[in-house]
Amino acid sequence: MPDVLLYENEAWASGFLRLAGIDEAGRGPLAGPVVAAAVIFDPDYIRSELEPTYSQLTDSKAMTEKKRDEYFDLLNASAAVQIGVGIIRAEEIDQINILKATHKAMGLAAAQIKADFALVDGLPVKGLPCEHKAIVKGDALSISISAASIIAKVTRDRMMVALDEKYPEYGFAGHKGYGTKQHLEALRKYGATPVHRQSFRPVAELNQLDLL
Repeated sequence: MPDVLLYENEAWASGFLRLAGIDEAGRGPLAGPVVAAAVIFDPDYIRSELEPTYSQLTDSKAMTEKKRDEYFDLLNASAAVQIGVGIIRAEEIDQINILKATHKAMGLAAAQIKADFALVDGLPVKGLPCEHKAIVKGDALSISISAASIIAKVTRDRMMVALDEKYPEYGFAGHKGYGTKQHLEALRKYGATPVHRQSFRPVAELNQLDLL
């Protein structure tokens, strides 16, 4: 079992008080936004609540939807937790590319809560408004990143459920915009919507066929 406060304790010991965990959801889908979240825990709060309250908090992809929703509500309800969210929609993803869009979303999330240092899942990020440490598989190694992964994923999933009501033919509530067989079949049958990423290959190829 990893020490999920190891990186936090190192940063706090270095004098950083507004330490944020940052993660994103939605880099790979063919439709919908990319969403990033930044989460700051009060050090005393998370140290005292880690075992009784947050012992099951980990990478959001490894958790059930029910458990993600429970932690999402818990994090949002706590006065000892600060949350920032950055959202970049499909149109801007097409304009600046998905990597830059992801980094921009992370920067927006960190800026909202005025982080002075960040622990980021994955690789280094350009343009963050604070110093940061990138941690590969950080969403399972840092409690702050785990919390951010929950906020980002649940926020985005709920946005895709809302888009499903607007575009019911595509099944967004189920696959959340990823390139499943059902989604690709719907794309071929109905064409792309304004929330599809026109620069992503399956959508771009479909658009090319429509021009022939």
